[in-house]
Amino acid sequence: MNNNDENMSKMNINWYPGHMAKTKRQIIDDLKLIDVVIELLDARIPIASRNPDFDIIAKNKKRIVILNKSDLASDVENKKWIEYFKEKGIVAIVVDSNSGKGVDKVPKEIEKIMNEDISKIKEKGIIRKTIRVMILGIPNVGKSSFINRISKKATMKVGNRPGVTRQKQWIRIGNQIELLDTPGVLWPKFDEDVGLKLAYTGSIKDDILDKVDVAYNLIKELIDTNKENIKSRYNITDEEYNSCIKEENYALEFMFLIGRKRGALISGGEIDLERTAGIILDDFRSGKTGKITLEML
Repeated sequence: MNNNDENMSKMNINWYPGHMAKTKRQIIDDLKLIDVVIELLDARIPIASRNPDFDIIAKNKKRIVILNKSDLASDVENKKWIEYFKEKGIVAIVVDSNSGKGVDKVPKEIEKIMNEDISKIKEKGIIRKTIRVMILGIPNVGKSSFINRISKKATMKVGNRPGVTRQKQWIRIGNQIELLDTPGVLWPKFDEDVGLKLAYTGSIKDDILDKVDVAYNLIKELIDTNKENIKSRYNITDEEYNSCIKEENYALEFMFLIGRKRGALISGGEIDLERTAGIILDDFRSGKTGKITLEML
């Protein structure tokens, strides 16, 4: 590190890959076919993981919010977020796509919110066989894992890197529901706080931003809000904690400490900050740091 350490917390995130602009146009066109929009959010960052463009392009559609990756978030905060969306007239369901928890509630809610429309259509003598549902979400929010679980198949390409889902495809759910998957889409500009939260959770690729900067900001936030999780995960004693926290640039001191404890060293015994950053980010993203919600009500 050099004299620019104090600038690590200042990051400029302003980007919009061309494929995302193209995908947004395709989504707008496909919405003409859709009855219900399901928006997948990351339960750890329910606001930062909401693409504001979706509010505009899907404003006239019935909507369900899925708080995915709920196993990585605080159970108490998950309940608060369900109430938050309920107050806004939006059904929110807590889901863990890896274990399948909560997934079975989704088809029931789809049929429930479409019940009135289907009844009106039947009164006119029209037989409606399918409810068409679009799945929306930002990169790496777990759409493919969710669809695999709800369809009880493993036919989709799933990965933990943003943007792994590419081609449009319909998936049949039972006798009444068809799901249309869409690639993950971010929006053109977001402020630093939102951008960092997206980076922490992996919705922005690690090779776009400086991993050390991202981990530095994350460890600073977690020390401020979830210090016991950090102390427990990295076996930090009270003495070590007090020694680090008194330093002006305490986040960097904790990175050095974690690097030493994890053996992330380079020649001469110096700390390998790149490797240390990877450890910190991987631990948070996998839930090894604990069940943490970064946006709390």
